[in-house]
Amino acid sequence: MRPLLFLDVDGPLIPFGAAGHRPPASTRIRQAARGNPLLGRLDPRHGGWLAALPCDLVWATTWGADANEVLGPLLDLPVLPVVDWPDEDAAGPVHWKTRGLLAWAAGRPFVWVDDEIGAADRDWVAAHHPGPALLHAVDPGRGLTRDDVTVIARWLTSLPRC
Repeated sequence: MRPLLFLDVDGPLIPFGAAGHRPPASTRIRQAARGNPLLGRLDPRHGGWLAALPCDLVWATTWGADANEVLGPLLDLPVLPVVDWPDEDAAGPVHWKTRGLLAWAAGRPFVWVDDEIGAADRDWVAAHHPGPALLHAVDPGRGLTRDDVTVIARWLTSLPRC
Protein backbone atom coordinates (compact mmCIF):
# COMPACT_ATOMS: atom_id res chain seq x y z
CA MET A 1 0.00 0.00 0.00
CA ARG A 2 1.13 3.51 -0.76
CA PRO A 3 1.93 5.82 2.14
CA LEU A 4 -0.61 8.45 3.15
CA LEU A 5 -0.12 12.20 3.27
CA PHE A 6 -2.44 13.92 5.75
CA LEU A 7 -2.80 17.53 4.63
CA ASP A 8 -3.93 20.46 6.75
CA VAL A 9 -5.20 23.60 5.02
CA ASP A 10 -4.98 26.65 7.30
CA GLY A 11 -1.28 27.44 7.66
CA PRO A 12 0.15 25.01 5.08
CA LEU A 13 -2.02 25.83 2.04
CA ILE A 14 -3.51 29.12 3.23
CA PRO A 15 -0.61 30.83 5.03
CA PHE A 16 -1.31 33.37 7.73
CA GLY A 17 1.51 35.69 6.61
CA ALA A 18 1.77 37.88 3.56
CA ALA A 19 1.70 36.13 0.20
CA GLY A 20 5.38 36.94 -0.31
CA HIS A 21 6.91 35.53 -3.46
CA ARG A 22 4.01 33.41 -4.64
CA PRO A 23 3.35 33.16 -8.37
CA PRO A 24 0.34 35.00 -9.72
CA ALA A 25 -2.92 33.37 -8.73
CA SER A 26 -4.86 31.53 -11.37
CA THR A 27 -8.07 33.08 -12.66
CA ARG A 28 -10.05 30.55 -10.62
CA ILE A 29 -8.21 31.49 -7.43
CA ARG A 30 -8.67 35.22 -8.07
CA GLN A 31 -12.40 34.71 -8.64
CA ALA A 32 -12.76 32.54 -5.52
CA ALA A 33 -10.90 35.15 -3.48
CA ARG A 34 -13.68 37.65 -4.22
CA GLY A 35 -15.97 35.52 -2.04
CA ASN A 36 -13.29 34.51 0.46
CA PRO A 37 -10.15 36.70 0.47
CA LEU A 38 -8.14 33.99 2.26
CA LEU A 39 -8.37 31.85 -0.88
CA GLY A 40 -6.24 34.45 -2.63
CA ARG A 41 -3.33 33.14 -0.53
CA LEU A 42 -3.45 29.74 -2.25
CA ASP A 43 -0.38 28.92 -4.30
CA PRO A 44 -1.55 27.44 -7.62
CA ARG A 45 1.60 25.27 -7.73
CA HIS A 46 0.59 23.28 -4.65
CA GLY A 47 -1.78 20.94 -6.45
CA GLY A 48 0.83 19.80 -8.95
CA TRP A 49 3.52 19.45 -6.30
CA LEU A 50 1.27 17.35 -4.08
CA ALA A 51 -0.19 15.22 -6.86
CA ALA A 52 3.33 14.28 -8.00
CA LEU A 53 4.23 12.77 -4.61
CA PRO A 54 4.24 8.95 -4.40
CA CYS A 55 1.50 8.74 -1.77
CA ASP A 56 -2.25 8.93 -1.27
CA LEU A 57 -3.39 12.43 -0.29
CA VAL A 58 -5.96 12.82 2.49
CA TRP A 59 -7.52 16.06 3.76
CA ALA A 60 -6.76 16.38 7.50
CA THR A 61 -8.39 19.72 8.17
CA THR A 62 -11.36 21.31 9.86
CA TRP A 63 -12.47 22.28 6.34
CA GLY A 64 -13.79 18.71 6.10
CA ALA A 65 -15.64 17.94 2.86
CA ASP A 66 -15.49 21.64 1.93
CA ALA A 67 -11.80 21.05 1.10
CA ASN A 68 -12.91 18.90 -1.85
CA GLU A 69 -15.61 21.33 -2.93
CA VAL A 70 -13.64 24.58 -2.60
CA LEU A 71 -9.90 23.89 -2.55
CA GLY A 72 -9.58 20.79 -4.70
CA PRO A 73 -10.85 22.44 -7.87
CA LEU A 74 -8.73 25.56 -7.28
CA LEU A 75 -5.60 23.44 -6.96
CA ASP A 76 -6.52 20.92 -9.67
CA LEU A 77 -6.66 18.10 -7.12
CA PRO A 78 -9.06 15.18 -7.46
CA VAL A 79 -11.62 14.42 -4.77
CA LEU A 80 -9.62 13.20 -1.77
CA PRO A 81 -10.62 11.20 1.28
CA VAL A 82 -11.36 13.35 4.32
CA VAL A 83 -10.51 12.51 7.94
CA ASP A 84 -13.62 12.81 10.10
CA TRP A 85 -12.71 14.24 13.48
CA PRO A 86 -14.25 13.11 16.76
CA ASP A 87 -16.54 15.59 18.49
CA GLU A 88 -14.61 15.47 21.74
CA ASP A 89 -11.27 17.14 22.31
CA ALA A 90 -8.33 14.91 23.13
CA ALA A 91 -6.86 15.45 26.57
CA GLY A 92 -3.16 15.78 27.17
CA PRO A 93 -0.22 17.41 25.50
CA VAL A 94 -0.70 15.95 22.01
CA HIS A 95 -2.53 17.83 19.26
CA TRP A 96 -6.22 17.00 19.01
CA LYS A 97 -5.67 15.53 15.50
CA THR A 98 -2.85 13.15 16.43
CA ARG A 99 -4.82 10.17 17.75
CA GLY A 100 -7.35 10.38 14.92
CA LEU A 101 -4.64 10.38 12.27
CA LEU A 102 -2.98 7.30 13.75
CA ALA A 103 -6.32 5.52 13.81
CA TRP A 104 -6.96 6.52 10.18
CA ALA A 105 -3.48 5.39 9.10
CA ALA A 106 -4.02 1.97 10.71
CA GLY A 107 -0.31 1.18 10.63
CA ARG A 108 0.39 2.51 7.13
CA PRO A 109 3.38 4.79 6.62
CA PHE A 110 2.29 8.41 6.60
CA VAL A 111 3.31 12.04 6.37
CA TRP A 112 1.39 14.63 8.36
CA VAL A 113 1.72 18.19 7.03
CA ASP A 114 0.45 20.76 9.52
CA ASP A 115 1.54 23.99 11.18
CA GLU A 116 0.68 22.83 14.73
CA ILE A 117 2.87 19.74 15.14
CA GLY A 118 4.95 19.65 18.29
CA ALA A 119 7.40 17.45 20.18
CA ALA A 120 4.60 15.76 22.13
CA ASP A 121 2.99 14.69 18.84
CA ARG A 122 6.27 13.28 17.54
CA ASP A 123 6.84 11.36 20.78
CA TRP A 124 3.28 10.01 20.84
CA VAL A 125 3.44 8.86 17.21
CA ALA A 126 6.83 7.20 17.80
CA ALA A 127 5.39 5.31 20.78
CA HIS A 128 2.04 4.34 19.22
CA HIS A 129 2.45 3.95 15.46
CA PRO A 130 4.04 0.73 14.19
CA GLY A 131 5.01 2.10 10.77
CA PRO A 132 7.20 4.93 9.52
CA ALA A 133 5.83 8.43 9.99
CA LEU A 134 7.05 11.89 9.08
CA LEU A 135 5.44 14.73 11.00
CA HIS A 136 6.34 17.75 8.90
CA ALA A 137 5.66 21.12 10.49
CA VAL A 138 5.12 23.99 8.05
CA ASP A 139 5.76 27.61 8.92
CA PRO A 140 2.23 29.08 8.95
CA GLY A 141 3.54 32.49 7.92
CA ARG A 142 4.99 31.13 4.69
CA GLY A 143 2.86 28.07 4.05
CA LEU A 144 4.00 25.00 2.16
CA THR A 145 7.14 25.69 0.12
CA ARG A 146 9.00 23.80 -2.58
CA ASP A 147 11.65 23.01 0.06
CA ASP A 148 8.97 21.40 2.26
CA VAL A 149 7.77 19.28 -0.66
CA THR A 150 11.36 18.25 -1.44
CA VAL A 151 11.85 17.03 2.16
CA ILE A 152 8.58 15.10 1.98
CA ALA A 153 9.42 13.58 -1.43
CA ARG A 154 12.84 12.44 -0.20
CA TRP A 155 11.30 10.80 2.83
CA LEU A 156 8.61 9.06 0.77
CA THR A 157 11.12 7.74 -1.75
CA SER A 158 13.34 6.44 1.06
CA LEU A 159 10.61 4.07 2.27
CA PRO A 160 11.00 0.41 1.39
CA ARG A 161 8.65 -0.68 -1.38
CA CYS A 162 5.83 -2.99 -0.34
